[in-house]
Parts: sequence; structure tokens; C-alpha cells
Amino acid sequence: MKFGVVTFPGSNCDQDMIYVLRDLMGQEVVELWHKDTDLKGADFIVLPGGFSYGDYLRSGAIAKFSPIMESVIAHSNKGGYVMGICNGFQILTESGLLEGALLHNNSQKFICKNVFLKPVSKSAAPSKDLDNNVAYQIPIAHGEGRFYADDATLASLQANDQILFTYCAADGSTTLDANPNGSLLNIAGITNRNKNVFGMMPHPERAADNNLNNLHGLQIFESILAHCS
Repeated sequence: MKFGVVTFPGSNCDQDMIYVLRDLMGQEVVELWHKDTDLKGADFIVLPGGFSYGDYLRSGAIAKFSPIMESVIAHSNKGGYVMGICNGFQILTESGLLEGALLHNNSQKFICKNVFLKPVSKSAAPSKDLDNNVAYQIPIAHGEGRFYADDATLASLQANDQILFTYCAADGSTTLDANPNGSLLNIAGITNRNKNVFGMMPHPERAADNNLNNLHGLQIFESILAHCS
């Protein structure tokens, strides 16, 4: 599979993502600049974490107007795969490729720490091969990660198996105390109805290398490769 990793002004996780996909996973990766319109034949587009355009206005609100996004949207509308991590997730909601919005954390503070995730969807590639009884430890680093949607959208996400991950405790229980940012339903990641666009706030690329003593994120990428190839 050929991956395309987009760099926006302010992206800071693009090289981490390239390292995991190219060096650890052995995949072909092309680097895409935000002013590009050619996706260079990539099958799977990744919008990485960071602070695109300094997070002025709302996070992701300016990046959605980058020239590359017109091609990314067209790619997704044709069934092509797209994944946004952290700021990338924010860009996807701002662009309308994913439902809901990412609001300021309820603490009004930037949070950088390890959290635990419970896989939910059994039909979406990033979580399909994961064990729903395991709590996966993945880092977060965001100030605007509180997932919000109206009641009808939340019900639709549940009914269509669109919730990828929820924040949970180390024992896998979904509790309010395990929710780091106030996300409704403890939501940490979702997919679209067609299961080809994925967004999550935690950073699996930061939990994919033996040197970090955590390979839980690598399992997410392995699940993606197994079901998107």
C-alpha cells in the first residue's frame, strides 16, 4: 500500500508518522506538501498531528482551505482511505469528512499524557483486529480534543458502528474519570459511514516502536494494513 503523509505549516508529527509507516511497517510513503494538489498515487492519506496554521481560529479551520484538501476530499469521496491523527482529526471534522467537532478540553488546559483506549468498532479497519477486552495505552497531546455532536449524530454513530475508540481505565472500564477531555460518550476516535475515513485524537505513532516500550499503537497500524490493502 502507498501512503501519503501531508505536511501543513505547523505540523509536527509528520516525520513520526513517516518513520512508523516507512521504516517500521515497510510501506511505500510519499510526502505531500499542503500546497500540492497531486496525491502522487497514494492509496491512503494521513493528516498528522501538530498545530496547522498555529491553530488560529479553531484547530483545523484554516487547514481545510489548503489546496491539498480539495484532492483529499475528492479521494475520500471516491472511497479512498484517509486518516487524521489529533490535529488531522480536527481538520477532518472541519472539512466535513467526519461528523461532530473537537472543542476545547473541559479543563481548558493542554493535556499531554498516556491514556487508555477501548476498541469499539468491529467493522472499521483501525480497530477491527483489536481485542475489545484490552485497554490499549496510547499518548494524547491536545488542547482541543473534546468530541462533541448533537444527540441524533451520537445515536447514528453508535447505530452504524462508527465509534473507533473510547477512553477507558486501565482495566477497560469506561468511566468519567478515564475521560481526559470531556468528550461525549468518552469518544476518542470515529469513522465515517463508509468506513474509509478515520479520525482519532490519541497518537498511535508514538506507541509503535520498541524503543518506547509500547507497541499498542503498532497494532492499530497492523489492523489498518490487514483491512485496507
